[in-house]
Amino acid sequence: MKAPKFRYVRPSSVDDVYPLLARHGNEAQILAGGQSLLAGLNMRLSTPALLVDITGLKALDFISLVDDEIVIGALTRHTTVLNSPVVRQHVPLIADAIRHVGHVAIRNRGTFGGSLAQADPAAELPACVVALGATMVLGSSDGTRRVPAEDFFTGLMQTDLRPGELILEARIPAQRNGRVHGFAELSRRHGDFAVAGIAALATLDGARIADARLVYFGCVDHAGVARHISAALIDQVLPLGSTEALLDVLRRDLMPADDPTMRADTKLQLAAVLTRRTLNALQEGPVR
Repeated sequence: MKAPKFRYVRPSSVDDVYPLLARHGNEAQILAGGQSLLAGLNMRLSTPALLVDITGLKALDFISLVDDEIVIGALTRHTTVLNSPVVRQHVPLIADAIRHVGHVAIRNRGTFGGSLAQADPAAELPACVVALGATMVLGSSDGTRRVPAEDFFTGLMQTDLRPGELILEARIPAQRNGRVHGFAELSRRHGDFAVAGIAALATLDGARIADARLVYFGCVDHAGVARHISAALIDQVLPLGSTEALLDVLRRDLMPADDPTMRADTKLQLAAVLTRRTLNALQEGPVR
């Protein structure tokens, strides 16, 4: 199929974007990396009247360390994040996860902010920024506002972005010393969206889990902290032995739906297996 007709504009600054979004509201779509949007246009899943191409806005393409936060601009390419020594050193969860995003060609074009704005429940980066307690910085004609990543993702491919707003950057707290992380996903083929995945942060006291923060993707409708399983893991001693015990708790956090390729109970089972494997490997170092 071909994309529907639309008007196209390429603003030269961020300040030029805001009036366009304010004037056209939901009729305007942002083009950043385009790895999700262009496919949606061609399948007529997205039918904007105006396409606002922000790919040339260098002010949104950066990675910096500010105090104890890593700040990633919305237009920063996945490949730039992957190769960043700042990201590897201070938020290694992101560095591990982004290797699983699509294929090389997609990572060369896709952008950090674009992935977050699309809010695909099977995408890796929304789960990671929630797990890390990041803050989204959003801009509009009215100024900027900050939204915790945990509140930013509100439903299936839905976010807290208001009409006229644009993601400017994500501010991610550096992973504290002594806090370990794990990331794992299951997909039918390399580069496919995950059937089930987990981004996990934990503090260990020897083999005892002193603190845990788990976020799932692929088997949920949006990224959010799995509070029941995170709380249930506190004071558990590694290695965890029973997948069934985890499964009983996960049913309170995850409510996947049946789809043509897999039943919901199978997705839950996969999430439980990933949880046990990921946490058990934390004593050996980051799970990748």
